[in-house]
Amino acid sequence: MSKLLLLEDDPNLAKTLIKYLKFNKYEVDWAKDGEEAIELSYQNSYQLYLFDINVPLVNGVDLLKSLREAEDFTPTIIISALIDIDSVTKGFMAGADDYLKKPFDPEELLLRIKVKTVSLQKSIVFKEYELNLQKNELFFKGEPFFLGLVQKNIFTALLKNFPNPTSSIQLIDLLEKPTENALRVNISKLKKLLNIEIKSIRGVGYKII
Repeated sequence: MSKLLLLEDDPNLAKTLIKYLKFNKYEVDWAKDGEEAIELSYQNSYQLYLFDINVPLVNGVDLLKSLREAEDFTPTIIISALIDIDSVTKGFMAGADDYLKKPFDPEELLLRIKVKTVSLQKSIVFKEYELNLQKNELFFKGEPFFLGLVQKNIFTALLKNFPNPTSSIQLIDLLEKPTENALRVNISKLKKLLNIEIKSIRGVGYKII
């Protein structure tokens, strides 16, 4: 489970984000001001920082600058109501990896978080399966497990998006013959090979459960 540090002084937004991120299998520590965020960053190891800018004591940009100067290069997404180009530029110059303008859709934030955190993971574990992300190797109960290229790519996409569904469009692009029917056939075969449930989400795609 990826651990995130959220710096946000709006308690309503913070609680909403924490609830949403925890539902999506992220552990979240919440700092209400810049000094508290500094302390937490020293005490814990995080996979990602989510920093607002206008917060008490130490603002998010100055905090990020100090962390980078201390050679803390934890990926950071700034979430801020400051949408002018000067503020955005200062955020990136301070060392931000991404900048999300308020108000935003939590699903968009989740997508950006996944882009930053999945690349840091060494493996993804689902039930008795494990996917080594660095070597792109699949294991079952600790032993190498082999699938055909297409079915391995489908399973890999489902794993990377878990617990969220993977769009049918994305999965169809992985097929030799990209059609809805071919996707259904491959999903059916994959369910039997892996002995897992793959649920069809109407109008969206598929997800492993």
